[in-house]
Formats: sequence, structure tokens, C-alpha cells
Amino acid sequence: MDIVVRAAVMFFALYVLLRVLGKRELGQMTPFELVVIVAMGDLIQQGVTQDDYSITGAILAISTFALCATALSWLSFLSPRAERMLDGEPSILIQDGGVIRRNLERDRITMSELESEMRLAGIAHIEDVAWAILETNGKISFIGRQPDDKSRQRNDNSAA
Repeated sequence: MDIVVRAAVMFFALYVLLRVLGKRELGQMTPFELVVIVAMGDLIQQGVTQDDYSITGAILAISTFALCATALSWLSFLSPRAERMLDGEPSILIQDGGVIRRNLERDRITMSELESEMRLAGIAHIEDVAWAILETNGKISFIGRQPDDKSRQRNDNSAA
């Protein structure tokens, strides 16, 4: 029973820690961040099972983690409020061709990372983006501006 309690406590500690670390997805991690995540796995195992190397202890720990993950998944599914709290909310990074620097800073995304993601999406200029949204899964979604939006903005800028 001790393993189950330690596994549950460690699961929620890990969950909170990963939420604090941000929305960065695995593919965007630096090699050092990946090593830290792997090392965390070993540290978690030591904290959960201590000196218990039995199959029963491992099964209890893994089952507790799976049960906690399933419970959070169901809670998110059943309650929109819980989903916002557990999964977070998307963050707007670009709106109508303008970068929202406050959101970049909050999500710890550099301009070079944002520009790299734009290039991968086939977008050459920030002015061509109507919306760039950092989704809760760490991916950035881009919605291009319509041609008439660009000409309207150019006309508005030339009139000013």
C-alpha cells in the first residue's frame, strides 16, 4: 500500500512540474532538457519504489500512474472547467500580423523559434499571419491572412 501512496503523490508532483515547465513538446526539447526528463524518470522510480525491486511493487507503481492518468483524462472529458485547469488554454502569439511579445515571454518562446515554426508551415513573413496560436499540446497553429486583409492593412498604413 505504501508504494501506491508514494506513486500517487509522485504522479501529481510530476504533473504539476510538467505544467510549470510549459507547453514545449518533446520534439522542441534541447538535448539537455531530454536528458533531464530521462533522469527525472530514474529519480521518480527511486522515490516510488525505494528498495522494492519486486514485480509486484513495479506493477503497483505503474498501475497507480495509469489509474491517475485515466482519472485526470476522464475529469477533463467530463468537465470543461477541469479541462482548462488541467490542460491549460491556447495562447495567441501573433494577431493580425503583430507579435504579442507578452505571450511569447510567458510561454518562453523566442522569436527565432516562432520564425522557425513559421518557415516549417510555409510562411515567409509575420505580416502574412492572421493568427498564430500555441496550442495546449505545444504545437503552434498558423492561420494565414486573406489577400484582401493584407491590401486593406497596407491602405490603412499608407493613409496614416
